[in-house]
Amino acid sequence: MPELPEVEALRAFLDEHLVGKEIARVLPVAISVLKTYDPPLGALDGARVTGVARHGKFLDIATEGGAGELHLLVHLARAGWLQWKDVLPDGPPRPGKGPLALRTALTGGDGFDLTEAGTTKRLAVHLVRTPGEVPGVARLGPDPLAAEFDLAAFTALLAGERRQIKGALRDQSLIAGIGNAYSDEILHVARMSPFKPTGNLTPEETAALYTAMRETLAEAVERSRGVAAGRLKAEKKSGMRVHGRTGEPCPVCGDTIREVSFSDSSLQYCPTCQTGGKPLADRRLSRLLK
Repeated sequence: MPELPEVEALRAFLDEHLVGKEIARVLPVAISVLKTYDPPLGALDGARVTGVARHGKFLDIATEGGAGELHLLVHLARAGWLQWKDVLPDGPPRPGKGPLALRTALTGGDGFDLTEAGTTKRLAVHLVRTPGEVPGVARLGPDPLAAEFDLAAFTALLAGERRQIKGALRDQSLIAGIGNAYSDEILHVARMSPFKPTGNLTPEETAALYTAMRETLAEAVERSRGVAAGRLKAEKKSGMRVHGRTGEPCPVCGDTIREVSFSDSSLQYCPTCQTGGKPLADRRLSRLLK
């Protein structure tokens, strides 16, 4: 799933390639992708792109045209992606079994496709007059890289929490933009168990977690800066220390990276760095990892 660093890199890429250009047409291919119907996508015909912003994991393409100011909001979900085309194929796209979900064509012949792999379709596109009309945007917590989101704000945010820290970091209504992968990476840098209750954090641990969060995300954003959209997935994977690296040696201590599996996801961690050398119980298999 694209998270804050990749979506920020896509935002920067689109800001460079889209702003100032005119939209010829937006063509939905998969019925499931479009989540709003008023205004219709046809309202974007002839509109000019005025800016590209990010709200958590949402991309926000702002436009100005005959229908006034409109925002095309995109959430890539778990298996969605954006593919830029310097020259779009001739003719309208045909609905079918392929991954193409929506095409945005510009008057210059270039544009981008939104694709989604797999059978579970969660890629979401909204056309709205203000970003806050999208429920997922309206409920977002603060951006973890925002200048005003300091240690005091982070401490206050966690003060009322009693759940495990992994779940808290992933909650978009608490902190915007962090998903499964970067929460693993942040907790590894902070040397903290993913199952540690937030209510048990000491002031020193809270400060360490805050620093790990800011540094991990900032480094990932910097690595992704200037990377072409098609290479961002590979860039994300190459920068991971523990996430997706089950069975490999920890880059810090050399211990074997372990995994805990759930019904639809998994987490990775280093026992020596994060859990005092003790493997965590794999809840899906109801056994201890060995």
